[in-house]
Amino acid sequence: MGFALLQAIPAGIGFIAVAVVLIFIASVLISAIKVVKEYERGVIFRLGRVQGGPKGPGLFVLLPFIDNMVKIDLRTVTMDVPPQDVITRDNVPARVNAVIYFRVVDPNKSVIEVENHVLATSQISQTTLRSVLGQKDLDDLLTNRDEINDELQSIIDKQTDPWGIKVSVVEVKDVEIPQQMQRAMARQAESERERRAKIIAAEGEYQASERLRQAADRLESPTALQLRLFQTMGEIAVNQNSTIILPIPLDLFRPFLEGQDSSGQRSRTARLEEEEAKRLYEDAVADVPSASEGNGTEEAPRDE
Repeated sequence: MGFALLQAIPAGIGFIAVAVVLIFIASVLISAIKVVKEYERGVIFRLGRVQGGPKGPGLFVLLPFIDNMVKIDLRTVTMDVPPQDVITRDNVPARVNAVIYFRVVDPNKSVIEVENHVLATSQISQTTLRSVLGQKDLDDLLTNRDEINDELQSIIDKQTDPWGIKVSVVEVKDVEIPQQMQRAMARQAESERERRAKIIAAEGEYQASERLRQAADRLESPTALQLRLFQTMGEIAVNQNSTIILPIPLDLFRPFLEGQDSSGQRSRTARLEEEEAKRLYEDAVADVPSASEGNGTEEAPRDE
């Protein structure tokens, strides 16, 4: 019985060893089989050397202990750039954050040229954001967002191109400025609005004066002015006012004033004619000789 037990022990150890070997072989075979998804690419290293271009998508069998594959995601990555404290060119402190969209276009470069392409893109984005916005005025930062976004995208894309990264969009999301600067900008905007309002009011007054001048030219005749006066009286009478004060144009009294002037002129002319006739009469009487002068005698002087 003991001898049979001794014979059974080596058989059991052999069975266990075979099972272990089979499990090991199966695990090696399973690890050698790789599946690359549609949005991924695999960079295969054989004994430390890159084997051609990126592989995928599909099923690949690697050489155990010889090949190693690194998967790279080709989808667009949306990354928030942390808020950056910048000082604009006109010495205004601001806090700016942005968002960047990028993707891998060359998987081999993204693995070989840089250790972590996501972290590297994030750091270069923060640095570029501070340097570019520090060269802009606050007004440009608030109004020319499109130009600033294009400039940021161009600079970051140029710097990440050696890594096989394509930066498609960079957007400045928010610009935070101090409260005092916000109040100053509000006062400036209010003053600008008041200036525009005054200019518009002055332009309206100018146009109204032009129209009034044209209306005065058309109402130059007494008949048109009188018709306008009657129209104004009709408009006021509709409101049932108890007292109506209306200016009367002097043109209505001009005929009467002219009549008085003509009658006075006639009376002065008559008086002048009478005075002229009286003067002529006196001159005529003075020129006629007296009766004594007509008989040729002279009156002797009296003795006193």
